Amino acid sequence: MRAEWLRSRIGVLGERNFRRFYAGFVTSLLGSSMSTVAIAWAVLESGVSATGLGLVFTANVVSQVVLLPLAGAIADRLGRRRVMLAADVLRCGAQATLATALALGRPALWVFIFLAWLGGTGTAFFSPALDALTVEIAPRDQLGNANSLYGLAGSATRIAGPALGGILVALAGPAVVVAADAASYAVSVLALSLLTLPAAEPGQQGAAPVTRPTLWADMAEGWADFRSRTWVWATTVQFAFFNLITWAPWMLLGPVMGRAYLGGAAVWGVIMAVQGAGAITAGLLCLGRRPGRPMVVATIGTFFYALPDIPMALHAAAPWVAVAAFGCGAGSAVFATFEGTAMQQQIPPERLARVTSFALFPSYGIGVIGYAVDGPLAAALGPAMVFGVGAIYGLFSSAVVLAFPAIRAVRWLDKEPEPADARPRAARLLVLPGRGAQGGERGQPRDHRDDHRDRQHLREVEFGRERDDAERHRDPAQG
Repeated sequence: MRAEWLRSRIGVLGERNFRRFYAGFVTSLLGSSMSTVAIAWAVLESGVSATGLGLVFTANVVSQVVLLPLAGAIADRLGRRRVMLAADVLRCGAQATLATALALGRPALWVFIFLAWLGGTGTAFFSPALDALTVEIAPRDQLGNANSLYGLAGSATRIAGPALGGILVALAGPAVVVAADAASYAVSVLALSLLTLPAAEPGQQGAAPVTRPTLWADMAEGWADFRSRTWVWATTVQFAFFNLITWAPWMLLGPVMGRAYLGGAAVWGVIMAVQGAGAITAGLLCLGRRPGRPMVVATIGTFFYALPDIPMALHAAAPWVAVAAFGCGAGSAVFATFEGTAMQQQIPPERLARVTSFALFPSYGIGVIGYAVDGPLAAALGPAMVFGVGAIYGLFSSAVVLAFPAIRAVRWLDKEPEPADARPRAARLLVLPGRGAQGGERGQPRDHRDDHRDRQHLREVEFGRERDDAERHRDPAQG
């Protein structure tokens, strides 16, 4: 019983590929969380103003905004692991270069900006490929647990990383911490290189060669899949403006209010730690859960994102803010776990990175505007008004999205759906016109590892239906 209980929650760690990747992933997350403090300190020590520090952070985000749609298409086209390896090599090189520059003296502002741009470029390519790679290295019935573990790693490192980074900066200086971050990316590169994935099949023996489409056609195919799924674009629109209206005030004005009346930096640090504790608690509770309607549960979690804006709008005391922050962290873990799992279960693996990139793009592109406008808005209207609007939008948008029938229609799928008619399964195995065979690093799901033995038979049975099925997959109205 105990063994079964453990397997239902952390059985995915029994998979060698996932275990290897997860070790490298956690290491790189910890390094990144540490280096954020070190880079901020190094920029300010170089005589740069807070405005210059903002430019450094903006360069990192803008590169992600610009490259995300392209990055998803490249990940699906070239293979997720290859793209993630290249992304981590780039980030490792950028941090190693910055560490060297810091050890030699005080770099100019343009050095920080350029290397932050390179780091953001690596993140832009790594992020959409992550969800798609997970389908290849985790059993289908463990995808929810894999996403919970990702969330737990992020929450834990967001708490431990800044604290550890701050201590190391005080003891050894920013260069050492940034060098440690470069080393953490090297560990991730090693972990990715050790994965053993099934090789992509170039096509059935004796089949006519297939002409690959252009990268633009790949992006168009991903866009068609994205806009055909109401539940995907509805949550994408919600979060694009949510990051602008609800989340940015909490991240930007929260520290300002913490300094003004909550008790200073120490109290604000405790509130952030409590938020992380909420995410860890909910992440642990999500392990082993398989809700029948995952997007309903995920959307309920989004109501909690707006909670911190309420006590801030009411000028409430620090304990109330901390309680709201705990709920916010818990809600974020619930949403990330079950929304991510629904994407992996519902979207064809060969298009998952592209759809993910289109879902992430507006959140970065529109959300980052909040960091530029919330300060002036707070000065003109008052922080209470900005927080109040953020709370209202957060709660209202969650209620609207929850009312969508498409949200309630998404069901948990531990296994591939097996309708009486075999056509949907066969269609997934076809080489669509204009696309190569999908397998291994190019998106073959784990439970199709042996499908090469059946593919020829299915092709003979379904040969007369290939054209219709291919067109059905391309038609957005068929979602």
